[in-house]
Amino acid sequence: MQIIDAAKLISYLRNAHRGDLVDPEDVRRAITPQTLLISIMHANNEVGTIQPIAEIAAIARQHGIRFHTDAAQSVGKIPTKVDELGVDMLTIAGHKLYAPKGVGALYVRRGLELEPLIHGAGHESGRRARTESALLVVGLGAACALAADIVPINHVQVLRERLWQALQDRFGEGVALNGHPTHRLPNTLNVSFVGRIGADILAQLRDVAASTGSACHSGQIELSPVLAAMRVPERTGMGAIRFSLGRHTTVDEIDQVVARLSTNAAV
Repeated sequence: MQIIDAAKLISYLRNAHRGDLVDPEDVRRAITPQTLLISIMHANNEVGTIQPIAEIAAIARQHGIRFHTDAAQSVGKIPTKVDELGVDMLTIAGHKLYAPKGVGALYVRRGLELEPLIHGAGHESGRRARTESALLVVGLGAACALAADIVPINHVQVLRERLWQALQDRFGEGVALNGHPTHRLPNTLNVSFVGRIGADILAQLRDVAASTGSACHSGQIELSPVLAAMRVPERTGMGAIRFSLGRHTTVDEIDQVVARLSTNAAV
């Protein structure tokens, strides 16, 4: 990727005027006679925004361009039927849907020929020569079967809204939502505690699994590239924390998090 990037063979889309949603027309305008592949994630891993994949796929088909989407975050949380999305390729990561770590899957539309990643044998339909781990493959298959039932995720969305409402009630304008207000994953809540440092708040929340919207490089805390691309002000973005709820999250856990934040994140 670094070599391809250095050769300026990749065109990047910046988040458009609708928050962090990709505008399909921006994709259309970015297409050149040299464009061979369009790749856009189905849902953002940091703020949860769901992209209009079906619309973008239609544009790709009109121009005869292969289209890939990264569905690592969306599988098991929202419908990801390849026929409805219209994609040529779709990737998933097992550990994002309760499968073992170290296994994933690539969907390839029937009839699409790909150059093998590793030559030498006929594994994985001749696309990647290696001996697969039967244990990991079975684990991923079982997780996918469970993920097909997205009914439990409705409960997760209710809990997410409970958390967001409680934070608004407690902090008012001192807390801000990052990401699209409606087109986002039902389990993801990325909020900023304005004027604070997210990493400092998390350090005081022991036993709470969450992540910050900032990255630490050489001892310095920097604004997340995702939030920077969304033009989130630094004073707001540096206080970002992402909460990712799961199928086993409880009401009591949500209320405990709010109570602890009320003590440790007070401005």
